[in-house]
Amino acid sequence: MARTVTKEQIRAFAQAQGLDLVGFANIERFKDAPKRMHPSSIFPECRTVIAVARRILRGNWRGIEEGTYWPTYTYFGYHGLLNSFFIPMGVYETACFIEDHGFEAVPYYPGVPETQPPDAPIRPGTVAPEVHFSIRMIATCAGLGEPGWAKVFLTRKFGPRVRLAAILTDLEVEPDPLVEPGSICDRCMSCVRGCQANAIPHRNEGRTIKVQIEDKVYEWGDVQMGRCTLGYHGGDPQVSPFLHQSLPGWEFDVTTQNVTEDRGYKLCWPLSQGSWRRTAEDPSGHLVDGHWQLVHWGGGAGAGSYGIGGSRGCMRSCFDHLEKKQACEQTFENGRFIKRDRWLLSKRCGDTPGGDDQADQADNA
Repeated sequence: MARTVTKEQIRAFAQAQGLDLVGFANIERFKDAPKRMHPSSIFPECRTVIAVARRILRGNWRGIEEGTYWPTYTYFGYHGLLNSFFIPMGVYETACFIEDHGFEAVPYYPGVPETQPPDAPIRPGTVAPEVHFSIRMIATCAGLGEPGWAKVFLTRKFGPRVRLAAILTDLEVEPDPLVEPGSICDRCMSCVRGCQANAIPHRNEGRTIKVQIEDKVYEWGDVQMGRCTLGYHGGDPQVSPFLHQSLPGWEFDVTTQNVTEDRGYKLCWPLSQGSWRRTAEDPSGHLVDGHWQLVHWGGGAGAGSYGIGGSRGCMRSCFDHLEKKQACEQTFENGRFIKRDRWLLSKRCGDTPGGDDQADQADNA
C-alpha cells in the first residue's frame, strides 16, 4: 500500500519541534536558479523544498542596543545555539518524520554561496562542490516572506527576526502561495539610516537586485557586502567597544571601504580569533580579547561564528519601524524596541564616543 503524508501534517509536526514558520515550494519555482545553487544539484529527485524559520527573540538584541552586553545575541540569537542547535534539531526531527512516511528527506544547513571554491566537478555531468543555496530565496519561493530592502528576509509575523533552514524531499505537495512583493517591506529606508557601515544604498541611488519567481518580481538594494561584513563581524570601531579596549589609537572608517565580502572576512576573522604574545600592555594574548571571548562563548559545536554589530540597521531599525506601523503580527506590551538615543563610538579607537546618532533618531521620533 502506498504511504503518504500531507503538507499540513508536516507543518504541524515541524511546528511542534519549535520551528515557527514552515513553507512549501515546488521545484519548478527554482527553474532560473544557478545550477550550483539549485536544490536538484544536491538531490536530483527533489520535488518539494520545505523552508523553515525560527524566531530570533527581540530580547536577544537588548544588551547590544543598550551597549551593555554582547553574549546573548551571539549565543541565543545567532550561531551559538539558534543556528547550531535549536533549528537543526527541529529540521532533523522533521526530516525523520518525512522519511518515516517513505519519502527521502535531505536536511539543509544554510551555507554561503560566496564561499564556493573554484573546483572542478567530481561526478561527470554535475556541478562542483560545494552547492549552497540562497536561503532567503528558498524561503521566498516557499512563501514565508520576502527580501527586504536591506536584503534581510522579512516575515509577516516577526519581520526580520528569523533564522532559516530547509529540507529537500521527493514528496510532491502543492506549493504555498508566494508573498506579494512589497507587501511587508515599505521601502522606508530605516535600514539605510540605521546602518553605521554605510552598506545599504538609498532607494534614490537606483542600485538594486531583482529576481523573478513565477509572475512576481522581488527587488532589494544592492548591499555593499564588504562593509556589511566589516560592520557586523567586528571590523568597525563604531560598534565594537572591544576594538577600543584592545587597539587604542587605531583608526578605521568602514563607511569608505570598497572591499568584497570575502576580503571583509579576511580582516575580521583573523583579528577576532587570532592570538599574540602576552604582554604587560595586553595580558590576554588575544588580538581582540572581547571578540575572541564571544567566538568561544559556550564552547563545543556552538562556538565559532559571532556577531559584534548586531545588525543595527538591517534588523534592529527595520523591526522597530515595522512594529511601530503595526506590520508585525507579534506585538509587545512595552512599546517600541528603540527606546533611547542610540550609541555610536568613535572611528578612532580609544577616543570618546561619537555622540548621538541624529539621523537615526529622526526616524525614531
